[in-house]
Amino acid sequence: MPGRFRLPFLSRAPRVTVLRLRGVISANAGPGSLNHEALAPLVERAFRKGKPSAVALAINSPGGSPVQSSLIAAHIRRLADELSMPVHAFVEDVAASGGYWLATAADDIWVDESSITGSIGVISAGFGFPELLSRAGIERRVHTAGEDKSILDPFRPERDEDVARLKAIQARIHDSFKAQVTARRGDRLDSGRDLFTGEIFVGTEGVEAGLADGIGHARTKLRELYGKNVQLRTIAMKRPLLQRLVPSVAAGAMADIESRAAWARFGL
Repeated sequence: MPGRFRLPFLSRAPRVTVLRLRGVISANAGPGSLNHEALAPLVERAFRKGKPSAVALAINSPGGSPVQSSLIAAHIRRLADELSMPVHAFVEDVAASGGYWLATAADDIWVDESSITGSIGVISAGFGFPELLSRAGIERRVHTAGEDKSILDPFRPERDEDVARLKAIQARIHDSFKAQVTARRGDRLDSGRDLFTGEIFVGTEGVEAGLADGIGHARTKLRELYGKNVQLRTIAMKRPLLQRLVPSVAAGAMADIESRAAWARFGL
């Protein structure tokens, strides 16, 4: 019957772009890391290419730079609001600290039973070596204009005023993190507990705390939301060909150590 005739291009299946966000979040665009400058073109492509029905974030990140986390999340939200496009986040092994900041850019967050979320806090770690230099007979000479220019120098004894200054900086960054989570998760958060101590949550613990909306995997949940014929297109960062063929051994080793240390905080 004529009334049943449909042109193919008028009945295409819904499309969802899956943007993979994997790695430590860092200002340096090294191998295995995420930063806004390198990721921005992929974010634009995820929202604009092929006119998708939605964007899904596949997140696997132990965190990192709070500024880069904020820049990436803000870029995602800006496009989502501009294009009135739903965004769904799917946590794989971990979306903690800055990784969870990325997840809050989505309208809903889905986790695996063993996914790690949370770690909403700020950390600074290092070493001190003042006695090592003294025993080795080494004299350290540092000359500054401004008494705080060499704050937290690892080769001199730690000063109480330096620690106080660092904690004040951390508190301001922590406030920004808490504001992001509160603004994006709102009434879904468990108001009866402090979720901003840096505590981590596993699977349903994160759901019960309101940090996630439920247990769900990307393909299954997206088919549930957009129909069994939904088409998924994955976008992910790739290392430049030359970097893959001729890696810098020293730089690569250092980046690998830093990355492993970040993942190791969560037993991964």
